[in-house]
Amino acid sequence: MSEAVPRVSLAKIFAVFALIGVTSFGGGIVAYLRRALVEKEKWLDDESFMAALEISQTLPGLNSTNMSVIVGRKLRGALGALVAVLGMVLPGAAIVTALGFAYVALRHDPKIAMVLTGVAAAAVGLLLQVTLKIGWKQLMRPQDLVFVIAVFVAVGLLHISMVVTLVTLAPIAIWMYRPRAEKEGA
Repeated sequence: MSEAVPRVSLAKIFAVFALIGVTSFGGGIVAYLRRALVEKEKWLDDESFMAALEISQTLPGLNSTNMSVIVGRKLRGALGALVAVLGMVLPGAAIVTALGFAYVALRHDPKIAMVLTGVAAAAVGLLLQVTLKIGWKQLMRPQDLVFVIAVFVAVGLLHISMVVTLVTLAPIAIWMYRPRAEKEGA
């Protein structure tokens, strides 16, 4: 985390995470987190954002909630973590609850299906944007692109289950990227 971050108020922590929680959708949340925490508030730099994201992904639960705990704790301790989680979760929970009631009432309307298709397309676009923005360095080697293309073709075009695709490709990737001992005398 950037060392020059001044003491942040609990209200500010809540407001930033509430805005992220209320405006982000699905996989696109990483883009919103990065934009708010790195670019706008400058609470994290790119390196510490990636470190926090990696930790968030290894812990059980939602990545965004885990990230809010990590950042809130860094900024204001346990109370900051609690406030960040509440900011992240409460607005979205309220909106999803309201949308759930609306969907039950309007689920047979074809316009609703079109809106949901548009929302899904926007989430895919946001996820692609953040993947390219923070992951482009990892996609520079041809063998990395082979795995990306293989997953895209298997899941996106052939509609093979993600689980089957990962169970098939993971052992190949592990074998290709296994640590190799240095040659003796080299």
